[in-house]
Amino acid sequence: MELTQERLNKISEYAKLLVSVGLNIQKGQPLYINATVDCTPLVRALYKQAYELGASEVKVNFSDDVCRRLYMENSDMAVLENVPQHVIDERMYYVNNNAAFLSLTASSPELMKGVDQNRIKSASIAGGKALNEFRQAIQSDEIAWCVAGYPSKDWAELVFPGEDDAEEKLLDLILYTVRTEEEDPTVAWKKHTDTLDNKAKLLNEKRFKQLKYSAPGTDLIIDLPEGHLWAGASSVNKAGTTFVANMPTEEVFTVPSRTGVNGTIKNTMPLSYGGNIIDDFTLTFVDGKVTDYQAGVGEEVLKSLLETDEGAMRLGEVALVPDDSPISNTKTLFYNTLFDENASCHLALGSAYSFCLEGGKEMTEEQLIEHDLNQSITHEDFMVGSNELNIEGVHADGSTEMIMKDGNFVI
Repeated sequence: MELTQERLNKISEYAKLLVSVGLNIQKGQPLYINATVDCTPLVRALYKQAYELGASEVKVNFSDDVCRRLYMENSDMAVLENVPQHVIDERMYYVNNNAAFLSLTASSPELMKGVDQNRIKSASIAGGKALNEFRQAIQSDEIAWCVAGYPSKDWAELVFPGEDDAEEKLLDLILYTVRTEEEDPTVAWKKHTDTLDNKAKLLNEKRFKQLKYSAPGTDLIIDLPEGHLWAGASSVNKAGTTFVANMPTEEVFTVPSRTGVNGTIKNTMPLSYGGNIIDDFTLTFVDGKVTDYQAGVGEEVLKSLLETDEGAMRLGEVALVPDDSPISNTKTLFYNTLFDENASCHLALGSAYSFCLEGGKEMTEEQLIEHDLNQSITHEDFMVGSNELNIEGVHADGSTEMIMKDGNFVI
């Protein structure tokens, strides 16, 4: 990929946004980065920007997609089913030292196409169980964390097939989605996060008891648990530092009832899971649990996801994104959940964010379940929004109010 000086300058601006707005690095705070080798230009810029802000240490955990696939195809099952203790200890060392965690997504959405699903499933379950404590630290906002993107050749060619400059196009599009095109990106992000946080505040004031979804192929009712909280762009970690967990982000979200989801929902965009594509699928829920499913593409992969554990068959997140939003308006299918979920209303199978419940940050997993929040070793978002989606909110007295009509907010 050609990195002109203009693109290098924008990558530097991107890195500055990630560490100053996304993670809000504090003086003396460590930064832990997960990235593939494709992200090296951005990682180098992140090092520079983080140290300029006073980070005490920048630690990067690099991986390589070619090696990762070879590992998944050839390692003994006993190896795939085991996560070494030192991997767990390293993550928790940085959690306990109030590190900020940044994950850069760059891998091809089809990285594991053709690999035995049992091997992928075994590795996924092993990782989920081993890093459960780390996942809890993320989902309770104990630490500052952020997920962002950077192009790889294979991913770019899937988004822009047959185009010689696919990587450059995808990079430019990613930089656009995080507002580096603005005159002052930091000011633009402050305005944007305020808008999302105000929308979340409005929904919290409504105190809806249920959400009703209707669209072609979709007829779903989601109960919302007592004490649920809508969240916008801004989060606050245990140390009191404000951060933005996704860059880009266009959503407001909350937790659904673990046992109160009924009806059928149909996806509207492909889901990339475990290096494979799942598409044209429907899920049917009874009392919160998936009781039936079909998929036109990747049904075995969907089956593997649902069989991760009992919680993988229940919802852990409900998120609202207007169809008329910057990422949606690019008319680009990213085949990457970070970007596609911010172009579309979405739901998530698996664990719930405890900070979306009053007092949830201080609750144990057992207490969260008692309050009707789902728990799982996985959390996978899938897109259900379109310009044909309508969502109604149901009040405690049974009256209804339209929240979204034809894919856009009306409140």
